[in-house]
Amino acid sequence: MARMSIHDTLFMRLFGGKLGMSVSVFLELVEAKAKIASVFPFFMGLFYANTVFHHVNWPLMGLFFVAMLLFNMAVDAHDNYSDYRHATAEADEWKQQTNIIGVHHLSLGLIRWLIILFAGTAALIGIVMVALTGWPLLVMGMFCFAVGYFYAAGPRPISTTPFGEVTSGLTMGFVICLITVYLNLPANQTLTWTVFWQVLLVSGLAVFAISNIMLANNLSDADEDRLLKRKTIVYYVGKPAMLKVFSWSYVLGYGCLIVSVVLHLLPWFSLLVLLSAPIVLKNTRYFLAKQVKKETFKYAVQNALVIALFSIISGVLGMVFN
Repeated sequence: MARMSIHDTLFMRLFGGKLGMSVSVFLELVEAKAKIASVFPFFMGLFYANTVFHHVNWPLMGLFFVAMLLFNMAVDAHDNYSDYRHATAEADEWKQQTNIIGVHHLSLGLIRWLIILFAGTAALIGIVMVALTGWPLLVMGMFCFAVGYFYAAGPRPISTTPFGEVTSGLTMGFVICLITVYLNLPANQTLTWTVFWQVLLVSGLAVFAISNIMLANNLSDADEDRLLKRKTIVYYVGKPAMLKVFSWSYVLGYGCLIVSVVLHLLPWFSLLVLLSAPIVLKNTRYFLAKQVKKETFKYAVQNALVIALFSIISGVLGMVFN
């Protein structure tokens, strides 16, 4: 048996008796490696607000950041939970050898309580923020909660349809960015259609990078999805066409960034993000050569991470020196 790390040991001593899992298993359950998908658009909205309105509400940013991460963990845990529960009899091997719940023999009751805890806490924080701001936040928050639930639940979860990529990209990439901007609006500014379309453009890089994570997942799981009766866009359009979409999505994302800078919606420092292109190109070539979940799916996640890190660092530089 592999030796546990000091973090796993401490986690087990503090929570092991109640949670019955190590910190590494918990982080895998909530897909911690993909949390950059939430953080990325949050910062893009922050940089837009600072560039266009020269105003940042730091207390609200702190509250939203915590609520956003908690809700994202709840959604990812719920996704794993739903996949395990609704897997067909033919997918029993997948349940026991691939899904984290089956691999680590986790308690379904425990996971349900974790999902309720994370989503409930996020909802309470959201209610506080709605009281401090206004009803538009309530509408956007309810939309995110609805998508988060139906993404992996209901008679036909969104993740099993051809709309998974668009839904995840727009909800996480755009709506999180829009909420961030709304929370930072000055007292004399309202959420206009002009702001709406500008934020959509600014969030483009995040939207495409996030949707490509979902697309890479579906491209890697094409055979498994047939077994689980999930008809994603890859099922209908085919791998060759969607591999082209995967490549061009990064190009379109970078294009949105350049136009945003030219229109003064993001600081000029944001052009430093283009330095990430060689890394993204190399990872994309690796993925195009082979679509295997355990071997090459990581390159889509790495691309999102690299783009996000370059965006955050360049945006912070823009806030400091502009």
